[in-house]
Amino acid sequence: MAYNPNQYGYQQQQYAYGAPPPQQSYGRAPPPQQYGSPALSHQSYAGSPHVGYGQPSQGYPPAGSYGRPPPPAGPPPGTDPQLWSWFQAVDTDHSGQLTVDELQRALVNGDWSPFNIETVRMMVNMFDTDNTGTIDFNEFAGLWKYIEDWKRCFQTFDADGSGSIDRNEMKNALRTFGYNLSDGFITVLIQKFDKYGKGDVTFDNFVQACVNIKTLTDSFQRFDTDRDGWIQINYEQFLELVIRQRA
Repeated sequence: MAYNPNQYGYQQQQYAYGAPPPQQSYGRAPPPQQYGSPALSHQSYAGSPHVGYGQPSQGYPPAGSYGRPPPPAGPPPGTDPQLWSWFQAVDTDHSGQLTVDELQRALVNGDWSPFNIETVRMMVNMFDTDNTGTIDFNEFAGLWKYIEDWKRCFQTFDADGSGSIDRNEMKNALRTFGYNLSDGFITVLIQKFDKYGKGDVTFDNFVQACVNIKTLTDSFQRFDTDRDGWIQINYEQFLELVIRQRA
């Protein structure tokens, strides 16, 4: 589905449920960790030096190897050359489209762990405007801006600069977004998205958790017409709510 900048994004709601992160700096500079950086080698396909955006995680085969044609000589007119070079490096089969697996291999957290495949699939679904199951360069550009916006948000709430969000940091983040959630629910949320059993969540899982909260809240609000935090729904309405969430 297409990305709406007011969805999963940066628009403060007036009701108590809150909204996802506003696009602002929160008054302090971000720590040096790189979240969602492309896992590029020191040499890009075009032979240029390491891009300096993230640290290298793994290399990719050079252009034209394994019988594949080399990537196009240059970016489309008006394209950010650096973003284009990242796209070309990630597009390992030179198809002009990024699959979920290609994108996952290219994205790393601040601790160098790969992105959760579920988070990558969620992002591809959000930006796959033509419903091909892949993303082209224009869709990739929108997705990259989305990741960058979330990265700044994550760095704000990663108070200790650890590269992960613990229970207290998650509570602070959600309350800042306006979600009035209990300590018990925050604990459940951390347990759900703590993929490594450390009691915290990495950048990718933080994004997935917040997007899930936003999507479920939107579904709930369809029934909570008086905005009092309570709804009464029948069996089929409950099924519809769940099915729409998973669509």
